[in-house]
Amino acid sequence: MCGIVGYIGFRKAMPVLLEGLERLEYRGYDSAGIAIREGEKILMIKQKGRIEELKRVIAKQGYDYTGTIGIAHTRWATHGEPSEINAHPHLDCTGKIALVHNGIIENYRSLKEYLKAKGHKFVTETDTEVISHLIEDIHREGADFEEAIRVALSQLEGTYGLAIINEDIPDVIYGARHGSPLLIGVGDGENFLASDPAAIIRYTDRVSFLEEGELAILRRDNFEIKTLDAYPITPKIEKLSLSLQEIEKGGYPHFMLKEIFEQPETLKNAIRGRLNEEEGTARLNGLRNYMEHLKCAKRIVITACGTSWHAGLIGEYLIEHFARIPVEVEYASEFRYRSPVLDENTIVFVISQSGETADTLAALREAHRCGVPVLGITNVVGSTIARETDGGVYIHAGPEIGVASTKAFTSQVMVLALIALILGRMKGLSAEEGRQIVKEIRLIPDKVKYILEKQNENIKNLAKKIYKKNNFLYLGRGYNFPVALEGALKLKEIAYIHAEGYPAAEMKHGPIALIDKNMPVVFIAINDPLYDKIISNIEEVRARMGQVIAIATEGNKKIKEYAKHTIYVPETLYFLTPILTVVVLQLLAYHIAVLRGCDVDKPRNLAKSVTVE
Repeated sequence: MCGIVGYIGFRKAMPVLLEGLERLEYRGYDSAGIAIREGEKILMIKQKGRIEELKRVIAKQGYDYTGTIGIAHTRWATHGEPSEINAHPHLDCTGKIALVHNGIIENYRSLKEYLKAKGHKFVTETDTEVISHLIEDIHREGADFEEAIRVALSQLEGTYGLAIINEDIPDVIYGARHGSPLLIGVGDGENFLASDPAAIIRYTDRVSFLEEGELAILRRDNFEIKTLDAYPITPKIEKLSLSLQEIEKGGYPHFMLKEIFEQPETLKNAIRGRLNEEEGTARLNGLRNYMEHLKCAKRIVITACGTSWHAGLIGEYLIEHFARIPVEVEYASEFRYRSPVLDENTIVFVISQSGETADTLAALREAHRCGVPVLGITNVVGSTIARETDGGVYIHAGPEIGVASTKAFTSQVMVLALIALILGRMKGLSAEEGRQIVKEIRLIPDKVKYILEKQNENIKNLAKKIYKKNNFLYLGRGYNFPVALEGALKLKEIAYIHAEGYPAAEMKHGPIALIDKNMPVVFIAINDPLYDKIISNIEEVRARMGQVIAIATEGNKKIKEYAKHTIYVPETLYFLTPILTVVVLQLLAYHIAVLRGCDVDKPRNLAKSVTVE
């Protein structure tokens, strides 16, 4: 869970690499480093902390780096604590081979002992360092350098995205990918290597995505892609739809706030061209080859991690409600380890914002191994999950830089609502009911905009009253139980406050013991079939002096008799309310985190895309 950028061309490499690291800092920020070729030597600069610290060290050196080839890395620690010595790049014994690595090498201990017995000296605690020494060892025994890389990679168990340079080969960067994303940026007289297109979008919008088990050889004027068996691959060059403006803050203090406020537009993007009001249904071309499979499916499994898992829970409610197909929602991290029962009557959906989530990708491959169709819901075009699924739907939320997912969640829920609508119409939902749903879906983006415009200040004022509290409960029922989970997760992620989400009725089966006058309890109490039940749960909290915060439907004045604080959302069909209520909880978490002085976009210990197991 870290970022890689490499450059070879006619420009000074240092500014390109530093800018790329800044664009990738949301993927890892424990430490950072650069290896750059200056004259006949590779010079390396590493620093613990944020990219700003690395830039400060480089500026203090007062040296004008003129080299035009280099690699760089921003780290999220897995093996070895964050430190200057554990930061990437890592060298071999000769100091001539430098490499950066995303992923985890699972057999590094045995390789390390083998190499130490042959006289190799290790200086870090990382798993990565064994790769540079292994390449050196094989190269020293007579293999040319490219062959040494291929042989070394064949001995690794685990995942890697790699960028490698060699002091003795002055005009080449090597890249390799297995389980961790890597792409080539194609320029004129220059080429780039990166784990994320955000790192290079200022310079080129032409990219070639490396597939599993491929090795890239980049020179200034050309590049090659080969398999690990040295067979040449014809590169497929794609044009990115990403723009530089999309990955800038645009005047907002944080990416997270920008992305929260982008939701009216991203929700429009999620439904644009997909609704058929006349027929009361939707169209999702990425699923068209599997519509009959879905209609006949006896069971649907949704697998995801984190926020995407919460979206999947809402998808379960939606699909079962409208299509009457049994749905199970699985943590992707557990899915492949428990011998899942999958047969010809099952279809699997995988959900991932980045399309690179390691556990979700592993679940996808396990489902394929079992011979069942796998459909994807993802945001990033060209991502591994987008390429490996049998069909799927893009949510079109645009780049999400803030580590805490916001706009991707609401777009995922919207796409799941479209899937449920299509299946419902196929399974007996009337055209008239479908038309009512389509009409209301069209209104959702403007209702989100209304919340952002009318309630943001109220939510900020509420945050000022409760931001010093250290424990929260979030409670909801039905479609808004997963929203309670998501609201609690947001508070944990960015404000470092202990928070738990529960079905409201489960409170009295344990969590009620925690409630006292110091405990804020956030209830999602919208007008739905379970409203009276929620009021009963609120009464139970009030009886124990808990501070009740209610998210309620506009026009419900009576709720103020029960709640100490109330935030309103517009009325909509109750099964669409999660898209509205979650926006309130996103803003509440954001404002609390800011008041507590937290780094909202880069919360401690977290990275945006979890590309390691």
